[in-house]
Amino acid sequence: MTATVTREASAGRTRPVRRRVGSGHLRQERRAGWLFVAPAVIVLVVFLFVPILMALWVSLLDWNGQSSPFSGDAEFVGLANYQSLLADAGLLRSDFMLSVRNTIYYVLFNVTGVVVVSFALAMAVNSYVLRGRSFFRTIFYFPAITSSVAISVLFLFLFQGSGVVNVVLSWVGVDGPSWFTDPRGVLHIVFGWFGVSEAPAALADTTLGGLSLWNWLSGPSVAMCALITLTIWASSGTFMLFFLVGLQDIPVELEEATAIDGAGGWQRFRHLTLPLMRRSIVLVVTLALISSWQVFDQVFILSQGAPAKTTLTPAYISYVRSFGDGQFGVGAAVAFVLFAIIIVLTLLQRWVGRERRA
Repeated sequence: MTATVTREASAGRTRPVRRRVGSGHLRQERRAGWLFVAPAVIVLVVFLFVPILMALWVSLLDWNGQSSPFSGDAEFVGLANYQSLLADAGLLRSDFMLSVRNTIYYVLFNVTGVVVVSFALAMAVNSYVLRGRSFFRTIFYFPAITSSVAISVLFLFLFQGSGVVNVVLSWVGVDGPSWFTDPRGVLHIVFGWFGVSEAPAALADTTLGGLSLWNWLSGPSVAMCALITLTIWASSGTFMLFFLVGLQDIPVELEEATAIDGAGGWQRFRHLTLPLMRRSIVLVVTLALISSWQVFDQVFILSQGAPAKTTLTPAYISYVRSFGDGQFGVGAAVAFVLFAIIIVLTLLQRWVGRERRA
């Protein structure tokens, strides 16, 4: 909208008169807007949406990757890949359910550990008492910019049988486990401390997805614990920055007012810091949840699913089935089932963590 000015001769003053902008001018603005965003839209369509649609088509085929998925060499099998993955009893469903069990424990411990550690680091580097805060921020963030391959190789040496971790444990009289050869779950180990070494009949006879409830309650394996330790250490620096931004947005006046009112450190943290950090916590949990379900490179370097498939993950199964066995249809089906799991859990987490009106 624009305005023209007319003069009233009798009153000697001006008044605005609105004039409707022509539709041709609005069309020019729209065309200019689309022209500016066209490169980004083209990149998204060509390199994101088109590959997603092609992968969805491949998940409906029996394709070995040696020819075009749109040629006659690729046999259309419909939902057979999804049926063999989720319904038909066999090695594929067994491996997939094992990977889901492993990833569930990985997500629970990894997300919890990342949130706690990154929040603690953010609180530490945001403290005015700490000297050299910029130095510590850089040190804590450094693993995030280091290659995951290099970090995985480093942890492989740390957690081997004669590695540094076991040497340190021996100093306090603890025999370190064989981290990447022990397939026992930590919950089963704890149950063994109380004399429960065999599966109770109720848990052994009841199955879910082809696995007994006793297997579902195994907990993360010893090797998975080493993997969780690696990812918590490597990713906490990144999420520390999210929390640090949220902490710096808290008005100093509020903290000073609560201190004047006599609130202690724990009371300020519980009733002031945590409520005001709600959005940052939801964001970090969401991002950590998504990245945890997609874990691949650490598994590929450290264990490749061993020992006894206790570090197997859906992303690694998708890779092995596609590039190892030449079953690209099955690999694509695993990827889309994993995508559906991530979407459902993310929406559920966002619903649980949404802001509620008083």
